[in-house]
Amino acid sequence: MKRLTLILLKTLTWLACLGQFGLLVYEAVTNTLGPDPSSKIALSTGYAALLLLIVSLAITPLRRLSPRLSWLIKFRRLLGLFAFFYATLHLLTYVALYAGFDVNTMETDIAKRRFITMGVAAWLLLLPLAATSTNWAIRKLGGKRWNRLHKLVYVAAVCGVIHYWWQVKPGVLSPLMLTVVLGVLLLARPVLAWFQQRKACAA
Repeated sequence: MKRLTLILLKTLTWLACLGQFGLLVYEAVTNTLGPDPSSKIALSTGYAALLLLIVSLAITPLRRLSPRLSWLIKFRRLLGLFAFFYATLHLLTYVALYAGFDVNTMETDIAKRRFITMGVAAWLLLLPLAATSTNWAIRKLGGKRWNRLHKLVYVAAVCGVIHYWWQVKPGVLSPLMLTVVLGVLLLARPVLAWFQQRKACAA
């Protein structure tokens, strides 16, 4: 891929990823967040985090399906970091707007409200991945250890989906699409690995 094309695509990716944040800032400034601003911010940032996380997980299966898509790997780290960015905003929304920075309230919620427990678990799983996303961290950890550590992203995504389901009211199916996509991606990894192994044996 030509350097100019890559720069253009990365610029567009930055703009697309920042779109939800920009929209929330605009609505906050213009006082158009709706009747429940806290809920709007929490739902928007949480959905953006989970969506970007799942999109980043789709890159490896797509690359395995077609060598022509190998350039997508250049976007995986960027998407993952933006997912962590929105997950952090999501967490801060709870800490600031719902718990009011009250440690006792947060401890009680984490212990008694399972969707908050699962959400915090998802964020904690993403934290070391974001912290080791640099080339320096890859060199220090070594490729194998780095890859093993970053497989936690799948656990974080599953925790995020569970957090979403437990947060919505019974009968609400808004998490269904992301759940199905994540399920397909999780199934795709062993299936594609099996096909590649079979192809290698046949060769």
